[in-house]
Amino acid sequence: MNFKTCRLVAFFVWSLVAMNHVAAQVSSPTPAPTPATAAESRSINDWLMRMHEASRKRSYIGTFVVSSGGAMSSAKVWHVCEGNQQVERIETLTGAPRSIFRHNDQVVTFMPDHKVVRSEKRESLGMFPELLQSTDSRIADFYKMRHDGVERVAGVEADIIVLVPRDSMRFGYRIWTEQKRGLVVKLQTLDAAGKVLEQAAFSELQLDAPVKMDQLIQMMGKVDGYRVEKPVMVKTTASAEGWVLKAPVAGFKPMSCYKRPAAASAPPGAEPLQWIFSDGLASVSIFVEPYDRQRHDKEASLSLGATQTLTRQVDAYWVTIMGEVPMATLRHFANGLERKK
Repeated sequence: MNFKTCRLVAFFVWSLVAMNHVAAQVSSPTPAPTPATAAESRSINDWLMRMHEASRKRSYIGTFVVSSGGAMSSAKVWHVCEGNQQVERIETLTGAPRSIFRHNDQVVTFMPDHKVVRSEKRESLGMFPELLQSTDSRIADFYKMRHDGVERVAGVEADIIVLVPRDSMRFGYRIWTEQKRGLVVKLQTLDAAGKVLEQAAFSELQLDAPVKMDQLIQMMGKVDGYRVEKPVMVKTTASAEGWVLKAPVAGFKPMSCYKRPAAASAPPGAEPLQWIFSDGLASVSIFVEPYDRQRHDKEASLSLGATQTLTRQVDAYWVTIMGEVPMATLRHFANGLERKK
């Protein structure tokens, strides 16, 4: 289980679309969904922000289980908050051992098998479980909300909410939130037919647990015996790097853009670029690097649980587009991406 899996609450849904259906969607504009009413916007945004605040302000200890693509993984989570300070620890229980610590925007990942520690800064609106990717009030223009009853999860009573997409560019979510404060305790990612494609849930949960912030911060700093890596991502803009998206993809706004560290053997100017988009819930990343005939093959697509990946060559560059959205949405991004002349 990697860090992305541990943050699965931030990422949702995938569906498999036949290639001819995808081509039909890409070749013609997708009708814009009907804008939400003021009451709909207020209702969904209030609920989402309540959920977001609960993830930031509750202290808890729990075991989180993820089922995706026929595989299951789990992690132990410790989360504590004091004022504006947020600290968490995530210990993987399956797969390669990983200890992931996060103090506000500082993330430290321990990989004991390799005796490596990776320390980096990551911009974030919220902590684990991290649902919102932005505070965009237009979320209600692209999702409808309905109540779906009450159920007990990990020992707490939880309200069930379903977010239904208003168009074919994104997926639906079924989300369980504990009734008292709104913390997410379970979620499912749904295809267009309502089929569960991915599920994440606490199997055990202790709310308002006596987690010691100082203790977690001390553990985060114990790097003796490890090789410390500090990859530096340089903030930039796609335009400054020579890229443009000639047509916006409905609901998705650019959130950030970074140049990532290149391999030691790479020539100057070969730093990979990551351009991140979000509709407020789902996210899409566009990665760009110089084309290498020995490493890069023809255009391909891959589905793994909720995550879709599309690769293709654009001029002298190799583009990888990845997101928790239908493959057709990735193709909209791919077809709109252009190198500025």
